[in-house]
Amino acid sequence: MDITAPLPHAGADDPNPLATAARAVLDPSNLGPIDCVPLIPQAARRRHHVFVPADHRFKAAARFMQALWREDRGLAIGTHVDRREPHRPRRLGSRISAAAGALGSNFLHPDIVPVVTRALAYREPGAAYDVDRLKTNLLSSQPLAFNLFGPLVRDPQLATRFVAELLPGTLTSVTDILFEHSPGRGDRRFTADRTAYDVVLRGRDATGARALLCIELKYSEAGHEPAPPPHPRHSKIARTTSGLFVDPDDPILTGPTCQQLYRQHCLASAMLTAGLADTATLAFIAPTHNSLAHAAATAYTRQLTNPQAGPIPFVPLTLEHAFVALATAGLPDHARALHRRYTDFWLVDGELELAAMPASAPAPIPSPAPTAQSATDIPANPKLPTRRGRPHATQSFVERVTRAA
Repeated sequence: MDITAPLPHAGADDPNPLATAARAVLDPSNLGPIDCVPLIPQAARRRHHVFVPADHRFKAAARFMQALWREDRGLAIGTHVDRREPHRPRRLGSRISAAAGALGSNFLHPDIVPVVTRALAYREPGAAYDVDRLKTNLLSSQPLAFNLFGPLVRDPQLATRFVAELLPGTLTSVTDILFEHSPGRGDRRFTADRTAYDVVLRGRDATGARALLCIELKYSEAGHEPAPPPHPRHSKIARTTSGLFVDPDDPILTGPTCQQLYRQHCLASAMLTAGLADTATLAFIAPTHNSLAHAAATAYTRQLTNPQAGPIPFVPLTLEHAFVALATAGLPDHARALHRRYTDFWLVDGELELAAMPASAPAPIPSPAPTAQSATDIPANPKLPTRRGRPHATQSFVERVTRAA
């Protein structure tokens, strides 16, 4: 991928011109972030084949946006099979067909496809890959992990610049990027279970120490996972990792809100004890408006003695911040593509407003014949309906507005 794309110039007095320029790449029309994701009417969700009654508000909006992304690219709709009715697959707008998935259409750049292929070929024993979900489910966080981190795999310098923007001070050089990683599922040297990270970046910190950046990535998931029974190995690690937990025996740690991050923190501690690295940081990344996921991270943070300066720091981040870091590191076009697919909810806003328009607009009032004094710059067609210029409208969106007018 081209990493030499320049960013637009920021103001001379800007204290952080690169970050400001990167944000401008994601928001060229200066709309700013949307206040909240809309509560989408059931009729609109059904029209785009994304009505799932169990979806919480953010997940419904994210699923709707993935359907718009698929439609605008002309990708064939996929199907979902309910385990309770395996013989009755239903069309689902947030999935693409198996044929489209086999071509790599769930990934935002052709260079990401061989990264996925290699990760699957060399997957760790017991790695939790659902290949069909990875290739055809637009809403899943697993393809998001590859879409975000895949371009960094074969360019350590780009990866290092990205981490310097994402989490300054953690890694000053990146040597490896691993997906769906655990050093040993079921191994009693670690957590003796299937705990793993979505992404792990390995490298060195400013002192030359071996460092790990372990990442849990959410997109539409609420962060409240079903809690497995407490494992005695976790309790032992929690009690022996000095300064990590306020109360390592607090049952909240093993409840549905905190248990996944608790297990991952324990795994990071066991990896350090086993000598696999000298330092580790646990990062949590979710979209700004996924309030349920961030609430889970906040609840977990309260269980830590010193979240940012403890033995294994825990850092919650927004997905939008990761996109800005990628743009600043040198991939502004890819960062823009990520934003438009995953976090540009102005597209959803525009689609809902378009759906609310009358089926046919009234005929425009004829303009008077031009005079000699005003024979120029007379519009030949009525002005299209706009919302602050509709700068984020896709081509398909523009065509539909044109037809409506």
